[in-house]
Amino acid sequence: CLCVWDMMCRGMASPNNDNDSQSILGRRKNQSTQAHLPSAHIQTHHKKLHRRTMAVTAKRMAHLSIRRGALGAAKTKRTRDVAVHAGGGLPIDLRGKRVFVAGVADDQGFGWAIAKAMAQAGAKVAVGTWVPALNIFETSLRRGKFDESRKLPDGSLFELAAVYPLDAGYDTMEDVPEDVKNNKRFAKYDRWTVSEVAERIKEDFGGLDILVHSLANGPEVSKPLLETSRNGYLAAISASSYSFVSLLQHMGPIMPQGSAAMSLTYIASERIIPGYGGGMSSAKAALESDTRVLAYEAGRKWGVRVNTISAGPLGSRAAKAIGFIDDMINYSGVNAPLHEKDLSAGEIGSTAAFLCSPLASAVTGVTMYVDNGLHAMGLATDSKALDRSNQDA
Repeated sequence: CLCVWDMMCRGMASPNNDNDSQSILGRRKNQSTQAHLPSAHIQTHHKKLHRRTMAVTAKRMAHLSIRRGALGAAKTKRTRDVAVHAGGGLPIDLRGKRVFVAGVADDQGFGWAIAKAMAQAGAKVAVGTWVPALNIFETSLRRGKFDESRKLPDGSLFELAAVYPLDAGYDTMEDVPEDVKNNKRFAKYDRWTVSEVAERIKEDFGGLDILVHSLANGPEVSKPLLETSRNGYLAAISASSYSFVSLLQHMGPIMPQGSAAMSLTYIASERIIPGYGGGMSSAKAALESDTRVLAYEAGRKWGVRVNTISAGPLGSRAAKAIGFIDDMINYSGVNAPLHEKDLSAGEIGSTAAFLCSPLASAVTGVTMYVDNGLHAMGLATDSKALDRSNQDA
């Protein structure tokens, strides 16, 4: 288009403008008679021709400027929803968003890191803490034991908008067995089932924009699958995967279109990790499958995006309960493509903030690997089978 405009501005024929064609033809006729005109007449003729050419050029350039302006306005409209810093950066902007992170009981795990990242991006963050752990968590928070890990880059401390007691193993109070209801660790709290927490969030915040599932439990996780009981297996599925379905069932109706939900999974869902037993590998596989189905169903029903992050090994308090997390961290440090860097909880937090932000508005049904690339490996680089000195012996 610019080449055509340039040709027109230089005085070449335009197939779409009869007046321009006539002026150019007239110019050619005048040029053919120049040899028969006196010198003074030729100079006058050149001046008139120059003025006429400049007028046509100005007209074309004005039209081109208007067209470019229209294109620029269209481009601005397309990018209006993406906030850009004055310095040229592309920020994760969650200002005005209401976030609920289910499964935060200390300041070491992925749930805390995600809550912190969301708060840093400007969101209002509430968390759900397993009922028996709530008193210790709130006491530690109140006494400042988490202050160091609450620090944001500007030196301020991020604040939690609310801390709710939660047991995601129960949808309603009618589902709770009597012995649990009467347990002293549960008896002093109320409204801690999934449906009740959803009601409290609606009452306190009017709705929810981002739901994060950061909890899992397998009572027989240390047992091989062949030794896992039915109750142990089903308990792992209930707490680690169905709880996400339940949370989205009850939170979805209070989440506006364009909201996001996400969970945390692990590579044991698709690779054999000896020691990660008790049905937990099956629970993570179910969680990833549910993520894809929920992305379809929640997307069609509420316009909510659903994704999961497959995080690499981290030495959190919960992970250490498995018993071999240090071995997995060492294995990753040797075999991952990015083996020279340690995986930090903050990297999972920032990825979660991105996935739940408008920057990822077209991303749903995805398992996002944040593990220094370990998931891509098909061969352990430290395997004894690769030691040629042993083979020669």
